[in-house]
Amino acid sequence: MEKHTKIWELPVESYLGNRQVMLDDTTLRDGEQTAGVVFTNAEKVRIAKYLDEIGVHQIEAGIPVMGGDEAEVIAEIADLGLSASVLGWNRANIADIKASVDCGVDAVAISLATSDIHIKTKLMKDRRWVLNSIREATAYAKGEGLYVSANAEDASRTELGFLLEYAASAKAEGADRLRFCDTIGIMEPLTTYKVIKELVEQTGLEVEMHTHNDFGMAIANAIAGIHGGATWVNVTVGGLGERAGNAALEEVVMALKYIEGLDIGIETERFREIVHYVMTAAGRTIPAWKAVVGTNMFAHESGIHVDGIIKNPHTYEVFSPEEVGLVRQIVVGKHSGSRAIELKFVEYGIEISREEANAILPTIRHATVELNRPLFDKELVEIYNAHKP
Repeated sequence: MEKHTKIWELPVESYLGNRQVMLDDTTLRDGEQTAGVVFTNAEKVRIAKYLDEIGVHQIEAGIPVMGGDEAEVIAEIADLGLSASVLGWNRANIADIKASVDCGVDAVAISLATSDIHIKTKLMKDRRWVLNSIREATAYAKGEGLYVSANAEDASRTELGFLLEYAASAKAEGADRLRFCDTIGIMEPLTTYKVIKELVEQTGLEVEMHTHNDFGMAIANAIAGIHGGATWVNVTVGGLGERAGNAALEEVVMALKYIEGLDIGIETERFREIVHYVMTAAGRTIPAWKAVVGTNMFAHESGIHVDGIIKNPHTYEVFSPEEVGLVRQIVVGKHSGSRAIELKFVEYGIEISREEANAILPTIRHATVELNRPLFDKELVEIYNAHKP
């Protein structure tokens, strides 16, 4: 009988070949547009430096036409001499782009709504006006020597024929890429793949994924878009962003590396440090269960899980905690087994036998139920001492 390889025995191989995927981080623009979030200028500079240090390819530094502190800090970031490209966000008009030029950025995003609901009810214009506006703004920006991302806001609710026409209009004036914006997070991966594939094949433009997490699919849609041919992903540190947030930088990078087999050269060991800094600056906390950088990613309590981790960490961990700046934790609680007790006491410099661990385990479990939480180190030692003859 033919032996079939089990799916978990297959090596992680990339379906993406040698594709180069680039990150455009918008923590300083869309991340700061999170309701209630304001970064100081010093924080914005520090975040930009962090992003550059770990290898992010482009930094969306803010909205130059706002002037004041916003323009001042964008100009400061543009003057840092970063390896990353520095991009300013603009509406599709000449005044906005002039403000970006004045700040010294080397790239601009020119954003214009393309869905009928936005065109008719927000812009109160028509499709012809949209096409003329993107042509005029793109032509001006290219005349200033800037890299241009033509953003299609609410692209996910835009009729595909018009979206192709919009992309062709921007390309005709020299646009370097099209940003496909799933502005309200309404897409799902299968449709995303089909639409992006069509866009890439029909326009020949590079496509950037800008995905929101309203239905919890920002990362899945970003990855699906890459499979469809997108070469850029718009991300934020920790998934900050309006409403439910954007695709998280750290999640996109690790998903590409460990699910898709594609390492894009980002220094992942600093992820926890950077997410902690950004969330603190934003007045937010990192949930313990946060993907990739939450402390529960490498916290183990269940007896079966702890036993597996002791024998081989890959039984329950896809990558090591050190790879994202975390440490493994063995938590002693209601579901712990004797192996966890033994391992925990090794941390204290105390060697206990399996019999001793089994003897104190019922008391430990009862205590966790009474206290409605795991036990602290001091409490474990007190239980151990109380059972000693």
